Amino acid sequence: MIRVVLSHLVLFLLPFIGYAVYLFLKKKAQTKENWQAGPMPWLALTGLVLVLGGLVFFASFKQMPEGTEYRPSQMRDGVFVPGGYE
Repeated sequence: MIRVVLSHLVLFLLPFIGYAVYLFLKKKAQTKENWQAGPMPWLALTGLVLVLGGLVFFASFKQMPEGTEYRPSQMRDGVFVPGGYE
């Protein structure tokens, strides 16, 4: 579950990271106005679109193989047996 949350958090932060890299490359990062009066609503909207796209992608392409059944992980004789599709 934490992997899913972290992957969507990274997708949301990508536009902000890109804007920060742009400001540093243009040598404009030293001024406070560029950070406060920047395109923050547009960056947030772009981040939300990326998160929604990620949700759609993961829901569409992460499916169980056809004709298989999921077997959860379990402990057998003190040994951890990972889950998988059978």
